[in-house]
Amino acid sequence: MAAPQITPFPSGDAPKLFSLDDDEPPLRWQRAVHLAPQSGPGVGRRAVFFALLGWVPIAVWALARGRFVHAAPGEPLLQHYGVHTRCLVVIPLLILGEATFQNAAQRYLPQFITSGLVDDSTRPRFDAALRAFRRWRDASLPWLVMLAAAIGWTVVAQAPAGQDEMSWAIDNTGAVGFGGVWFAHVVRPIFLTLLLAWLWRFGLLAMFFVRIHKLNLSLVPSHPDRAGGLGFLEKLLAAFAPVSLALSTTLASRWAHEIVYHQQTLNAFKMPAATFVVTWSLILFAPFLALVPLLFAAKRAALPLYAAMVAEQGRLVRRRWIEGSPQADGPLIEPEGVGVIADAATMYSQVQAMRVLPFTKEAFIAVLLPLVVPMLVVAALQVPIKTMLAGLVKTLL
Repeated sequence: MAAPQITPFPSGDAPKLFSLDDDEPPLRWQRAVHLAPQSGPGVGRRAVFFALLGWVPIAVWALARGRFVHAAPGEPLLQHYGVHTRCLVVIPLLILGEATFQNAAQRYLPQFITSGLVDDSTRPRFDAALRAFRRWRDASLPWLVMLAAAIGWTVVAQAPAGQDEMSWAIDNTGAVGFGGVWFAHVVRPIFLTLLLAWLWRFGLLAMFFVRIHKLNLSLVPSHPDRAGGLGFLEKLLAAFAPVSLALSTTLASRWAHEIVYHQQTLNAFKMPAATFVVTWSLILFAPFLALVPLLFAAKRAALPLYAAMVAEQGRLVRRRWIEGSPQADGPLIEPEGVGVIADAATMYSQVQAMRVLPFTKEAFIAVLLPLVVPMLVVAALQVPIKTMLAGLVKTLL
C-alpha cells in the first residue's frame, strides 16, 4: 500500500494561514490610524502607546493636584500600586502576549501538516476548519460586542468616591476628579477589552480543536512524545505566560496595597488566590480538552493491536529458538530478529504510557509559574524570602 502523500504549505503561506490575530479587526483599525505598522502586529509600539495613554494623564493630574506623593483626605496615587501596574505593566503585557502567542501558533500549528497527522484524505476538512477559524477571527461583530460589554461594565460597576479603590482620585470638591474619571472610563475599558479579547482567542482555539478532533488524524500511539504525535501542542501553553502574568500582577498589586497600607494579612487572600489560579488554569487548558476523546480512542484501539503484535513475534521466536521447530521461518526468527521483539515490547510500553492529555509536567509548570510569581512577591511583604524558599524546598524534598 502506498504511503499517503503529505502536501506541506508553501514556505510563505504557513504563517498567514495559522495567524491567530494578524488580521483581527482592532489591528486593522489601528493600522488605519498608523498606530500599528501595515505588516506585523507592532506590539511594542502599541504597548508603549496604551501604557502612556493610560498612565500619563492620571499622573499629570495627580501631580497638578498635589495628590501624587501626599494627599489629604484619602491616599496619594503613589500608594495605589494597582493603578500603576495596570497602566504600565498589565496592559502592555496583554498586548505583548499577542506576539508570543502568534509566534508559537505559526511555529507549532503547521506541524499538523508537516508531521503527517493530516494527510491527503483529511486535508480538505482540515482546510475547512482553518477557513472557519479565519472567518471568525476576521469578523468585526464580536469585537463590537466586546467593546460594548467593556464600556457597559465600566458604567455599571463604578466604585463610589468613598471607597479606598478611588481614594487617590478625590478632588478638592470631594468628588472624583479628572484622574479618577480617566482611570474609570479609559484605562478600565482598555483593560477589559484586552482581557475579553484573550477569552475570545481561547474560544476560537477551542473551536478549531473541536473541529480537529472530528478528523481522522494519523496519530501514532507509540510516538515518543506519549501524546500520539500531538506533544508539540503543549508548547502553545508557554505562549500564554504574558497574559497569565498580567492577570496575576493585577490581583497581586491590589493585595500588596491592602497589606502595606491597611494591615491585611496573607490569610485573607489565600482563598481568592487559589480560586484565581485554578480557574485561570482551567481556562488555559480548556481549548485542548477537545482532543482528549481523540487520544483516548487512539490508545484504547492501539493497545490490543500492539499486544497482539508482541505476542505473535514472541511465539515465532520461541518456536524457532526455544522449541527448535523448523516450520517457523523468516528473518524475524534469525538471531538479529530477537532485537525486533525487544523493540516491539518497547513500542507496547510506549502505547501503555500514552497520555490522553497532550501535556507533560513541564506544561503545567509553564502555566503555574507566571501565576505564582507575583503572589510570591506579595507574600514576601510578610514572610521573608528565605523562609518561603526553605519551606518550598522542604515540601519538595
